Amino acid sequence: WRIQQVARGTVRVEDARGQPPTIPFWLGEAPARSRELSAAVAELRGEVDERVEGGVLPSEAKEPSPNAWPLAVGPGDDPSRAQVLAYLAESRRMLGALPTQDTLIAERFFDESGGMQLVLHAPFGSRVNRAWGLALRKRFCRQFNFELQAAATEDAVLLSLGPQHSFPLETVFKFLHPDTVGDILVQALLDAPMFGTHWRWNTSIALALPRNRGGRKVPPQIQRMEAEDLLAAAFPDAAACLENIPGDREIPNHPLVRQTIDDCVHEVMDLDGLIAVLRRIHAGEIRCIARDLPEPSPLASEILNAKPYAFLDDAPLEERRTQAVYTRRATEPSSADDLGALDPAAIERVRDEAWPEVQSADELHDALLTSGFLTEAEGGAGRAGESWLGYWRELVEAGRAVRVTQADGRPALWVAAERAAELGQGSVRELFRGRLGILGPVTAAELAAPLGLPELEAGAALVSLEGEGVVLRGRFTPRPAGPAGDLEWCDRRLLARIHRYTLNRLRAEIEPVSAADFMRFLFAWQRVDPEHRVAGIEGLATVIEQLEGFELPAAAWEADVLSARCEEYEPMLLDTLCLTGRVAWGRVPAGQRAGGTGGPIRSTPIALCSRAHAGTWLAERAGAEDQELSSYAARVREVLDQRGAIFFHELVPASGLLTTQVEQALAELAGLGMVTSDGFAGLRALITPSSKRKPLGGRQRRHRTVPFGIESAGRWSLLKGGAQVPDTERLELIAHTLLRRYGVIFRRLLAREPGAPPWRELLQIYRRLEARGEIRGGRFVSGMSGEQFALPEAVGQLRAVRRQGPRGRLVALSAADPLNLAGIVTPGERVSALGRNRILYRDGVPVLALEGGEVRPLVLGEAEPSPELVQALVRKRLTPALRAHLGMSGVPAGSMLPGKRSARRRTKKAAASAHPTSASPPEVKHHEQQVLGHHGGPE
Repeated sequence: WRIQQVARGTVRVEDARGQPPTIPFWLGEAPARSRELSAAVAELRGEVDERVEGGVLPSEAKEPSPNAWPLAVGPGDDPSRAQVLAYLAESRRMLGALPTQDTLIAERFFDESGGMQLVLHAPFGSRVNRAWGLALRKRFCRQFNFELQAAATEDAVLLSLGPQHSFPLETVFKFLHPDTVGDILVQALLDAPMFGTHWRWNTSIALALPRNRGGRKVPPQIQRMEAEDLLAAAFPDAAACLENIPGDREIPNHPLVRQTIDDCVHEVMDLDGLIAVLRRIHAGEIRCIARDLPEPSPLASEILNAKPYAFLDDAPLEERRTQAVYTRRATEPSSADDLGALDPAAIERVRDEAWPEVQSADELHDALLTSGFLTEAEGGAGRAGESWLGYWRELVEAGRAVRVTQADGRPALWVAAERAAELGQGSVRELFRGRLGILGPVTAAELAAPLGLPELEAGAALVSLEGEGVVLRGRFTPRPAGPAGDLEWCDRRLLARIHRYTLNRLRAEIEPVSAADFMRFLFAWQRVDPEHRVAGIEGLATVIEQLEGFELPAAAWEADVLSARCEEYEPMLLDTLCLTGRVAWGRVPAGQRAGGTGGPIRSTPIALCSRAHAGTWLAERAGAEDQELSSYAARVREVLDQRGAIFFHELVPASGLLTTQVEQALAELAGLGMVTSDGFAGLRALITPSSKRKPLGGRQRRHRTVPFGIESAGRWSLLKGGAQVPDTERLELIAHTLLRRYGVIFRRLLAREPGAPPWRELLQIYRRLEARGEIRGGRFVSGMSGEQFALPEAVGQLRAVRRQGPRGRLVALSAADPLNLAGIVTPGERVSALGRNRILYRDGVPVLALEGGEVRPLVLGEAEPSPELVQALVRKRLTPALRAHLGMSGVPAGSMLPGKRSARRRTKKAAASAHPTSASPPEVKHHEQQVLGHHGGPE
């Protein structure tokens, strides 16, 4: 596009028709935050810090008043407040405090390349931080003779350190002195992009460069070249080769040069503000905290991902060392407490790896040359318990090693003959260099003890090694508090490995689980696992909330699904939820009439949902009014349309039909998804044969007659389409429901959700929820393609299931259950989702299926299942009350299969044809290993 300014305030934009751009790229500047806003941000952080430190949660349960704390969270508030509080609280947990204008925090951590990143948290605004970052960069360059990449934002300064930079972290606050920082900053800004930008600006304003030549505008790139030529003439040292300039570059007394430097120092940056901060630091008025971390804190994420305008050097984005930093969500449950500390197991692992392995006299000699010396106790027992005495005697006899005895009862030392002179000459630094390479984190006192040296002399040698970049100091392992008892030293190479192992352990916590582990998680998440079943009416309400909107065969809801999730399930619980207005039932969406007018058969798909969401789930009546109804159904529908909700005993005379005719009409309308009742007993009566139902106004005719009739259903009413629910609201409800149902959601799970919207529509909602921080995105289950999303609490439970490992637990489900994911999540064939079919899982692996009245294995091979597995497959535990409502009061508990024959006869038939094999044939084990994703024990 071509942009042309026609008049003041008027801009014309037209198609450039493929012409190349005429304005070259150069670095610009972003506007800085004001001092007042920076002070307000720091003050708010200080309030959060005080509340968290005082044990007061940074939220309020009551509705905040207009004069309440700005971050007080009340009912119905914007969730962004809670996100800010969680962000600051987790940052404080890692850093120990929150940075303010009275508390500065420096954190240092390793990146993937083995280098280190230093972040100085200073909420003084980008003007002060730019000056601080440029001056620190120049200071590091002069001290270590190494150029650094640096960046500065409103709240932090970043320095990308190399292997040469080893220094006590707490000293970074006093690297600059307020009396000399001005001269350092001037020398630093001469190479910064800002100097060239403001030089071109000033020369253009001063008319030192022509804007027009020969009646035509000078192109911008030509103006830039001419500005560089003018700079070389006015300020030769700025364009000269630095190899030919000893010391600092001399600033000429040129008005344009002085003006450019003044603009950079006092407009783009705030030198006076930096000097004031440094004076407060040197006077002890600002608290300075130094933290070495295994991973960056949440506050460091902003500057690690800063835009190019925050860079203080000219390295492009793709070459920044910050790209090698691995960051993850520090608000992740069950892992925030682990951040800020190295893994003790990683430290021990590195110590074991660094300790020399000796299998011969030559290897022992190499170990002595590398480590400097070994104590006699270390060599006599060895790290792993093996003795090196035989190898040692061989070296002594050959004159390749000597034993050095010490006074004061200290153990003798084993020293290679080549390094024996270092003990006599007191080469403590070289001896410590070798010892640190095999010991890992260690204190100065522990290093000095074998040699009998004063701790002060050992500390001086360690500081000398630190200046060479060989070692780093810090607090790496839990030690008792004291002046220096908790200060440790570690070889830089070993410390980088410890950090890497710590990160690997943390990342392993979020590695995707196998399909079998995911199924075991779902059994616990949906309360099918016996250890996680619910009880009572509130427990049943939570189960229905999870299964909301899922269509199941009407006969399977109580007999197979709810009873498998609730201990001592009784139909009265579901009736109570329905009659109190908390739960509704119906068909969603309205289906086509399945031939005849006999009403809903046992396999008619019916859904349960909350009454609050019934308008979304059950009110989709598109096309239902056009259905061809029988005369009975049309008459009952007309009465319900005229009189609204009505009891059954009122509906019969109002319609002028017989009782059986009204029942038939209601069955037809319910099967089409056009009516519902206040209680679930209405549906229960419609799917129960009339021969087993208690007659209206009469008493039970036989032993197996169910103790209810259609009159106990409450009121009957039409399911009418009310106010049109917006598509976005409906999609949001479905998206949240699927998350509650599975905990972890991905595209393949929609195969069991025929009424769900397309995945592409749900994907947009899940991405938006992830951006808000409400859910997690990532790879949680292996072998599943596409993006995956999970609730935060589900991630922690998924890890716990994986850590627990398989325990051989058997779980039998109806094939109509939502957890029939065989062939969808787990490999193998699918099992038809019919109420009569059943499926058996062992440790999340489907092993048996009852389909079409026959038991068949779901594993490789033709091995017959054992009688124990068949019995576990067909066993159904039903409470006496539920069996009575299902017309099974005369049948022994747990012995009835869906169908006409009892489970006992089917079990005997299957067992008679089965070979007397073990409960875990080889084919089953092979299939389980394929599903688990490994061979042998748990991951």
